[in-house]
Order: sequence, then C-alpha cells, then structure tokens
Amino acid sequence: MAPILVAPAIQNRVCHSTGRPCGEKKEEHSPGSCYHPNIIMLKDSFFKPKRNYKEIDPDEILLDSRNIPDLDTDQFEGRLERPISRSILHGLVGLFIIIAGIFVVQSWKLSITHGAEYRLRSEKNSLRPSPLFAGRGLIYDRKGELLAWNVPQAEDEVPRREYATSTGLAHILGYVRYPSKDSNGFYYREDFEGVDGVENYFNEELRGVNGSRLIEVDARNTIVSQNVVRLPEQGNSLKLSIDSHVQSALYRNIENIASGGRFVGGAGLIMDVNTGEIIAMTSYPEYSPQIMSDNTDNIQVKALLNAPGLPFLDRAADGLYAPGSIVKPYIALGILEEKIIEPDAIVVTTGSISIPNPYDPNKTSVFRDWKNHGPLDMRRAIAVSSDAYFYITGGGYKDQKGLGILNMDRYLNMFGFGMPVPASFAQGKAGTIPSPPWKKKTFNEDWYIGDTYHTAIGQYGFQVTPLQVVRAVAAIANGGNLLAPTIISGDKPKIDHVIDIPAKNFDIVREGMRMSVESGTSQGMNVPYVRVATKSGTAELGKSKEKINSWITGFFPYEKPRYAFVIILEKGLVKDQSSAGAVMRRQLDWMKEHAPEYFLL
Repeated sequence: MAPILVAPAIQNRVCHSTGRPCGEKKEEHSPGSCYHPNIIMLKDSFFKPKRNYKEIDPDEILLDSRNIPDLDTDQFEGRLERPISRSILHGLVGLFIIIAGIFVVQSWKLSITHGAEYRLRSEKNSLRPSPLFAGRGLIYDRKGELLAWNVPQAEDEVPRREYATSTGLAHILGYVRYPSKDSNGFYYREDFEGVDGVENYFNEELRGVNGSRLIEVDARNTIVSQNVVRLPEQGNSLKLSIDSHVQSALYRNIENIASGGRFVGGAGLIMDVNTGEIIAMTSYPEYSPQIMSDNTDNIQVKALLNAPGLPFLDRAADGLYAPGSIVKPYIALGILEEKIIEPDAIVVTTGSISIPNPYDPNKTSVFRDWKNHGPLDMRRAIAVSSDAYFYITGGGYKDQKGLGILNMDRYLNMFGFGMPVPASFAQGKAGTIPSPPWKKKTFNEDWYIGDTYHTAIGQYGFQVTPLQVVRAVAAIANGGNLLAPTIISGDKPKIDHVIDIPAKNFDIVREGMRMSVESGTSQGMNVPYVRVATKSGTAELGKSKEKINSWITGFFPYEKPRYAFVIILEKGLVKDQSSAGAVMRRQLDWMKEHAPEYFLL
C-alpha cells in the first residue's frame, strides 16, 4: 500500500513570495502561494538543476569602467596577470632537453670519439704569446728626403732599420738596438731602443706600439696555428730641420782637408739666425749607423769602437776646444758697452806688450801679437785679429783701462759661453771661461794680469763647443737674441734671452767682421755671389804650441743675415792655421751651385 502524504497544518505554511507565515496578512499574497517549507526543500532537492558557480574576486566586483584610474596599459598597469600556459612550459622544457642533448653529444665526441687524438695534441702543442713589432717612425730632412725607414724581413719578423747612405749624418741620426730574444726564442726586450742622435733623443716619438698574437706550436717548435690579438701601430715620423745634401757636402769638405793626418778631426754647423733651426751639423770622423744598428759584423763594429779618431764623439756638440781669436767680437762688445774705449779711438800696437814678471820683478813677461799691426781702431783690430789691441783694451795696459776678467766673464756668459745650452736635441757641454775662482779651484794658484790677457784672446783654460759658438755668432747677426737651437723643421723659435746691448754696438762689431773678409784675415771668403762676415781664429795648443785648432765663424748674407756658421779643425800643424776658412770657402762654392736659395736676401 502506497504511503499517504498528509498535508501539514496551514499555520505551518509560509508564503512563497513574502517568506512570512500564511494568514498574517492575506492581502499580501495570493491563493495558492503558500507552501510548506519542507515540501519546498524536497522539491528543490529533486527537481532544481545544479549550477556551476565561479568565484568572483573582490577587485572584479568593485571594477567599474567609470572608476578606472589613469593607468599606462603599455606598461601593464591596471592589467590582471595570467599564469603561463602549459603549452609554453612544455616548449621550454623541450628546448632545454635539445640543448642538453647537443652538449652531451659534443662531449662524447671530444672525450670518447676523438679523446686520444686531442690528448696527444695537447701534450705536444703549446700556446705562447708573440709580439707583432711596430715599425719606428720615418725620419725626413727639411726637403722631404728620407733618411731612416723600415724594411720588412722575410725570415726575421723584426723589421730592419735602414739609413740613408749620405755621409755626415751619423751623429744626427744615431742608431738603434733591435728587440732581443733568448736561446728559447722568447723576446726579453720587445722594443727598439734608440742609442744615439735623433733615434735616442726622440725615441718615444719614433717608437711604435707593438701588437700581439697567440701562436700554437708543436713539440718541434713548428707553428701549427696563430691568431692576431692586437695589430701594431707604427711610430710617429719626424721632419728634421737639416738639409741632408748641405750637411753631406759640409762633411766631405771637412774630410777632404782634415784627412791625411793634417787634423785629428773636425766639425761644422750652419744655423738659421732667426729661428734657431740647424741646417747642418756634422762631425768628422763618424761611424756608420747601419753597421752599428745591424751589429752583425763584429770586425767592423770593433774597428769603429777602437778607432783613434773617436768617431762616436759628436765634436759639434760635445767637443771642447780652445777658441782662440773667435772670442774677440764678444770682448769688443763688452768693451763698447762698458765704454772702455771709443770704437774710433786709435791704439798703437807694436807687435807685443811687456809687463813685470810677477814671479821675478827683475824680469819682464812679454805678450806677443802674431804680427805688428801698428795703429788700430776697433773695427780694424777685429778685421786683422790683433792680439795686442785686445791685451790692452781687455786687460788694461799702462794708462789704458781694461775691461777686466770679471766683466769678460759676464759678457761672455751673455752669449752662452761657459753655460749649458738649453735642453734640446743639440745640448752639449758647458765649457769653461777662465776666472780667478776657476784657477784657484783647478790649480790652487792666484790670478795674474797675464791670465786676463790670455783670456781676452781665447787662450789659457778657455774651452767652448762649436754649438756654443754658432749660437753666439747668430746673436751678433740678429742683434742680440740668443736662440735655443732646434733640429725639428718648423719648430717655434725659442729665445733663451735677449742680450741688452745697443744696436749701434752690434753694428760696429758686424762691420769689423765684414772688414775681415774684405781686407783682413778672411779674404779667402770674399766671394762674388754672397757677402759674408767672418771672424777667424787659431788656438795654440800645449806648451810647445806646435799644434793648433783652426776656426772660422761668421754669417751671411751680410746685408740681411739669415745663417750663422762655424767650422773647427782639431789639432793640426801651425802651417795649416787657415784650413777652417778653406773648408767654408769650398762649402760656399758648393752651395752656390747646388743650393743657391740659401743666399737669397
């Protein structure tokens, strides 16, 4: 028998629409709208479909298009993050598996398949760094003539330094030492090293920057492979102020007269009186830059090192010599400046002067002139190179006041004597001006008037370099600018100092030097193609005075000086005292034919 469902009492019913018990307010519900709550629950349980509800995030509930802030969506502001999909994760895992597989396969080849081969090769081969040598900078003369360059070598990886074969350039150019390696083939010195001349003084400018490479060699030191790590950079080039052709001609002219035992050596310089640029600077004898750089012929190298003529001595800059009469123009300028005597005043010379002997008052000391010149004014005294005139006006004699040794020292210093040349390529030694302190220190003796006489004519302990002399005569030519010499073309002129002497006094001395060519001791320099002003000098050497230094110094053109010059021939016979003048005359003749531009006004 089927179960009988009994309807619950009406009071237990509720209104479906209001949720209140039925019968409370009839107007609020319609008939048939009241149900028993248990029946409703049973109905919902059996007949209502199940719904899939999605959880709503609080941010989504509050999200309202009218309240969206000003967000930069390109920067993902205001966007909701989404998790990486499974397909992407699966792709990444697959990629990693492929890469790992490749590594495994390559490792298998290296260690298993070819392992024995590579192990043997690593035991026999080695990697070593090796320099790629940079070429040194090129060296040119003032006209673009190439004087030093690099030649690549087929067998030797170090480029060969080569030099012009022109003579007279050795002390200017110098030479180099090559990079060196030990018995195992490793370089312990990887750079070229300048030893002398421009190669040494401008070593940093000429030196390039070496490159490098890695070389793989086997057990037999055979190159298996190589790889360039850094390319080399060549050094900077130099353009020198010298004219190589003028310099070579000057060297040959010195050599032609000095050779054959007539003189031990010699030197010559030509310098621009306005810029200090050195046009020629040569020393005889010289060495060979090529032989010294190559250093492959031990016999030739040893012969040069032991040569009696001292070919490695740069006589132009470092040779110290008694100057003789070439100092008289500078003494004359001191005499004029101190108003010791008027330039037109006549001094009567008789070929010598005599004074009491300081060691024995009963005897006299005689100071001789090389000739009795008779009455002289200053210009003529310079022209004929009178010793007696400068004894009297330089040291004083009888009633004539003299310049004195202290003033001599001061004026000679003004022209750069007794002082080092300003730091430059052409620097040289300081030399010596005799003075009472110098004599006391050197010989522990007192100073006497006779020492002053000898100093006034460039004798006694006086020592100068040819470089100092060419600077000094250039200062006479240009009116008082003592220049710092330079070897670089186009270098800015550097004035060491200005000599404060009136132009009229320089004019008097220049006139005396021109008179020397016209009617004095340098008449051999009286050429028709250029007017030259000179002062010659002969310095007697030793007690016997059998040997002399022969000098000539001056400038040209006389009307508008452009170049100063000096020639020194060292330790020759007395009969050859005019030889320096002969060298310069030959040089002028050569320049007339091959370099006339130097004579232009």
